[in-house]
Amino acid sequence: MLSSSAIAAIVIFAAAYVLIAAEKWVTRTAAALGGAAVMLALGISDAHTAFFSEDTGIDWNVVFLLLGMMIIVSVMRETGIFEYLAIWAAKRARGRPFPLMVLLVLITAVASSLLDNVTTVLLIAPVTILVCQRLGLAVVPYLIAEVAASNIGGTATLVGDPPNIIIASRGGLSFNDFLIHLAPVVAVLLVVFIGLCRWLFADAFHADADKVDELMTLNEREAIRDPKLLVQSLVVLAVVLAAFVLHPVLHYAPSVVALLGAGLLIAVTRVSTEQALQDVEWPTLAFFMGLFVMVGGLVNTGVLATLSQAIAGYAGDNLPGFTALLLWGSGVLSGVVDNIPYVASMSPVVADLIGPDGQPQVLWWALALGADLGGNATLIGASANVVVAGIAARNGVPIGFWRFTRYGLVITAVTLVIASGYVWLRYFALAG
Repeated sequence: MLSSSAIAAIVIFAAAYVLIAAEKWVTRTAAALGGAAVMLALGISDAHTAFFSEDTGIDWNVVFLLLGMMIIVSVMRETGIFEYLAIWAAKRARGRPFPLMVLLVLITAVASSLLDNVTTVLLIAPVTILVCQRLGLAVVPYLIAEVAASNIGGTATLVGDPPNIIIASRGGLSFNDFLIHLAPVVAVLLVVFIGLCRWLFADAFHADADKVDELMTLNEREAIRDPKLLVQSLVVLAVVLAAFVLHPVLHYAPSVVALLGAGLLIAVTRVSTEQALQDVEWPTLAFFMGLFVMVGGLVNTGVLATLSQAIAGYAGDNLPGFTALLLWGSGVLSGVVDNIPYVASMSPVVADLIGPDGQPQVLWWALALGADLGGNATLIGASANVVVAGIAARNGVPIGFWRFTRYGLVITAVTLVIASGYVWLRYFALAG
């Protein structure tokens, strides 16, 4: 039986979710902050829980990682590098819309497997907006395709998606474990996804012929406005990315690395603090804070734990059935709440079902696949989705909640079906 505070938390979250989805009465940032304020006012969460608890409060690592990378991207924008990359990508695809989408999707997916997917979309989204505007293409379909590619590609490695980091920590799993078990299915998913893009976004593949001809005559090198600043920016970015990859050795949190990189870049360049901060997506950061507080209220009152235990209650002696339930249940729930707090809540439940020998390890892969791929279902299912939506809105091409969800549900359903087949074939049919 749920307590009165748990019921209140559900009602508040549901009301905020409706406002976010409706996109009519208030902005999604106002809805998230309003819901968080009501939870704090009713005592469902308190100041310590909301601001200082790692499990039930704002994930400051995510917020400051975003802030640091946004500052770095803001400084890099001054160099003209994004215009350079936009022209380069368009010329490689010869101005053809679908090959261009394939190129951007593959770049995004590969980068998201090496970096975290939020960093990747922060870097690739500005390029995409510029190249689409240059060719007279609809921007939103390309951004949605890239977000989905980032979530799919990020599934392949330990560092690619934040939920994987949580799972690795709880399950004692290594970088190679994720690569061996998840990279094969991610490769298949990407091939299928590219084919899916051809069908889902068919109406978007119409470029302006005059703009294509004009773009093919451009010299991308002329887009670079400040070569010295570009070199400085790329050096700092390379150091930041190297520190991300070397996290197991250096033990610096990604948020600390991003902030150090942002501070160093401002210190060694002529870019003023005001310029560096002008392109930061403050509404997006505020939205994350409000969302984390609301989801923390669901965790604090036991709502997510109750849901997780209800799923676990079906485990019984039917491991294949429970694995499928865990994968699909994680996919559905990660589409409703951000997949980071969902995995933080569910991973202890899965850990309790796994013995001292670390078996059945397949449960960790089912949780990772469900949470990572389920993040594509809605606009608030994964951090990368929210970040791209903020960038799009700032550039005058807003991505509506339902427009994203219309595509996201199809992508999620198809990828989860393939993931289910992979898990059954590899861990049950061929294993025994």
